[in-house]
Formats: sequence, C-alpha cells, structure tokens
Amino acid sequence: MEEQLLEFVKDTIFQVTGQRGLDYETDFVKDLGLTSFDVMNIVCIFEDHFDVDIPNRDVWKLRQVKDVINYMIQRGITQV
Repeated sequence: MEEQLLEFVKDTIFQVTGQRGLDYETDFVKDLGLTSFDVMNIVCIFEDHFDVDIPNRDVWKLRQVKDVINYMIQRGITQV
C-alpha cells in the first residue's frame, strides 16, 4: 500500500513540477522548492483523486512525502 501511494505522490509531483527522484524523506519546500501555489495544486489533485477533503490546517502538516503517505493511510485510503 505504501509503495502504491509513494508512486502516486511521485507521479503527482511530476505532473505539477516536472521533478523526479522523490523518496519518503523529500521535503516539498526545502528539497523541491515548491511554492504554496504548487502545494495547493498537489493537494487538490489528492482531494479529487481520493475523494477526500483535506482541511487547510492539515495541508501545512504535509511537509514531506512520508507525511502525505501517512496522512492518507490514517484517513483510510487503501486504493490508489
């Protein structure tokens, strides 16, 4: 499950930024230089794909790839 989510996150980041080479520890702002606009675009893709609502207060907790994966698992997302 985690591996599938990792691949989905990698694909989504690539769609938005064109960047590859992510791992669990990749930080969206520090390592990739994403802007808040980039982050919101990525969150919108996650929300649409998984049919979930991610509150703004949670968005800023999703700093690294592993944070997104753990968040989705905690929300009960089991299918990519």
